[in-house]
Amino acid sequence: MALNGLEIGGGSIRNHRPEGLKAVFQIMGFEDERIQKNFGHMLEALSFGAPPHGGIAWGLDRFTNLLNNEPNIREVIAFPKTGDGRDMMMDSPAPATDKQLKELHIKSELPKEKK
Repeated sequence: MALNGLEIGGGSIRNHRPEGLKAVFQIMGFEDERIQKNFGHMLEALSFGAPPHGGIAWGLDRFTNLLNNEPNIREVIAFPKTGDGRDMMMDSPAPATDKQLKELHIKSELPKEKK
């Protein structure tokens, strides 16, 4: 969906055929062994049949950007992220605390962060 030449929404039909999905991974340069290891469960599930499915997502932030004539979408997003995916207002991503790791039954072998 475009308004005045700017995209404000988009969508697609998902790849629901295992041979098509495997071909995409091959085009991306994945070896068959890696495809099977990382995505074999999806390929197997799709081999039983899945209807075509997809959707559309309206870009309220993009529409708001357009209405406000802002050159940068980060000016209208409540919690914009930096180019490398960090959220400066929420200080995320951040290391998990020992309490969080214990609650989720996760053991970390990473060295402790100095305080």
